[in-house]
Amino acid sequence: MTRTTSQTPGTSHPRTADVHRLEATHIEGDAYAVNVRGHRLQVDQPLEAGGTDTAPTPTELFAASLATCVAFYAGRFLHRHGLPQAGLRVRTEFTMATDRPPRVAALRLVIVPPPGLPEQRRAALLPVASRCTVHNTLHQPPEIDIELEP
Repeated sequence: MTRTTSQTPGTSHPRTADVHRLEATHIEGDAYAVNVRGHRLQVDQPLEAGGTDTAPTPTELFAASLATCVAFYAGRFLHRHGLPQAGLRVRTEFTMATDRPPRVAALRLVIVPPPGLPEQRRAALLPVASRCTVHNTLHQPPEIDIELEP
């Protein structure tokens, strides 16, 4: 991990940013491996899209990233309040846009809290889980640069 230092806008305080790295490498056909901090994930395409369906698609991992981030924040909320996490789930569905460019048009997530969650905690769970890092990133999109190595 590389740290870069930049100036926080409007202040004289330096801000340290962590640069996280991962790499996607072609396996065969439409399958790719992604190495993240020593963990290996794989992506592929379904049979009807020309792949071999050995793994989720990148778009499915995108939706899964949001779902697991929401679940993580919900789980941390429950843990902080001494409540059980057993049974916590986040159901997710997404629809693709029908026009160009290809993209996810809509995502719907439903947090299924653990059984017996007290009503006052239910009300507080949604706003906490909705502020997860991935959700925040979608609301304030990052700058994205795609380059071709010389």
